[in-house]
Amino acid sequence: MTAPRIATRDEWQAARDALLVKEKELTRARDALAAERRRLPWVEVEKDYAFEGLHGSASLDDLFEGRRQLIVYHHMLKPADPAPCSGCGMFVDNVGHPAHLNARDTTFALVSKAPIGEIEDFRRRMGWPHPWYSVQNSTFNEDFGVTDGFGLNVFIRRDGRIFHTYFTSDRGIEALGNNWTLLDLTPFGRQEEWEDAPQGTPQTPPYQWWHLHDEYPEGTR
Repeated sequence: MTAPRIATRDEWQAARDALLVKEKELTRARDALAAERRRLPWVEVEKDYAFEGLHGSASLDDLFEGRRQLIVYHHMLKPADPAPCSGCGMFVDNVGHPAHLNARDTTFALVSKAPIGEIEDFRRRMGWPHPWYSVQNSTFNEDFGVTDGFGLNVFIRRDGRIFHTYFTSDRGIEALGNNWTLLDLTPFGRQEEWEDAPQGTPQTPPYQWWHLHDEYPEGTR
């Protein structure tokens, strides 16, 4: 790659300080956006949904596990799926230990169209601790913005009622994953062809380098 200018430490610090001003502006803009998101109107969920979990049938209320807030990730695992989505896999790898969300009265759960037996086999293979339910016989995905793809929905319980508060998908999911965020800090970035990077930076087509964490070539994992 064509490396940026080689600088003295003082020159680097001056350039870093100038970039920090922009980073702080972006941080404040994110904070303002989050504040606006918290004030989105709520929609009451009046339809009954049946989920199939490891221990039998569950309602949407059950998914909260007694907490007030619920984040649902719609994973693309399908019945008899020969190639589970690597992007979904990378995102769930990034979620981390559930205790941190639980401490703020929030449950994280996954749903998929695959039957619960196949979900559980794959969950054990990936080593994920998060509760995961089948919506194979439910319209839950379609009713909340997810058809053949993936997405993330947020719900809250109040006074015995459940409300839908937020939805995101596509690159909105990327923003929640620390692999992408960490790579954005490096000189090579994500190394994908769409990125604006110094000439000669190694780049490949987007998405194609993503794999399930146990499927990367030997020597790279």
